[in-house]
Amino acid sequence: MTAQLIDIDAPPTRRPVSALARRNPTVKLALLFVVSLVLMFVFDPITPLVLYLLALGAVAVTARIPVKVFVLAHIPFLAFALGLLIVNALSRPGDVLWQSGVLRITTEGLLVGAALALRTLVIGVLSIGFVLSTDGVALMTSLHKHARLGSRLTYAVLAGYRMLEELPREWQTIRQAHAVRAPLRPHGKPPRGHRQYGRAAFALLVLSIRKGERMAQSLESRGLGLTPRSTWRRIPLTRTDWAMAAAVLTTLTVVVGLSSFLGFLEGFHALNT
Repeated sequence: MTAQLIDIDAPPTRRPVSALARRNPTVKLALLFVVSLVLMFVFDPITPLVLYLLALGAVAVTARIPVKVFVLAHIPFLAFALGLLIVNALSRPGDVLWQSGVLRITTEGLLVGAALALRTLVIGVLSIGFVLSTDGVALMTSLHKHARLGSRLTYAVLAGYRMLEELPREWQTIRQAHAVRAPLRPHGKPPRGHRQYGRAAFALLVLSIRKGERMAQSLESRGLGLTPRSTWRRIPLTRTDWAMAAAVLTTLTVVVGLSSFLGFLEGFHALNT
């Protein structure tokens, strides 16, 4: 049982079937970081809008994510983007577009808020594509091999990831055990309420702490990180991965370059300052 928890070369839990899922996880993570970093210096709403439409189409085609899952995963990012838009539209000074009492919407606030909101949506859609197309085991294996991430950290994070994967099953087992021992309600069903959920949550917390202690002792006893270790299940870094990276970086450069050439970046940067 312990060996299974710390085996970094175990097969992925999700079978990669889409084109995006077959790409190297380290390359995808690096591209997500680069795009997010570049967007920090983009202040106009036009550039992130174009990038969002391109990213939305690319992720939808290459990741093969079900529409329902894709839409539900968008909700947190849409809520955060809407909050940014409302706060900036109502709080920034400038030319007043609409006013009712103490509330007013300014042109500058609306433009800056739209830029920040669209920036959030770009990062959100790329994050959704990365998370839903990348297996955790493959990611840590790739980071260990291609990003030279230390084996001590790699194995520890992977062990924690495996433990998180087992939490839903452990929760279900605890709830079933409590249902068997608890007295039934008059209509024959087990009791449900905040007390029952609290007891189950506390039991899951204790179980997780004990399992974490055993996992840490197992990792320490095997001396992980003290000597170089080879990997059995390799994550390849192919020419297709480099081609994907070149395509993403080229698209990003072209879009940002055209925005700068047309004057969007300078104009909105001056507006933001």
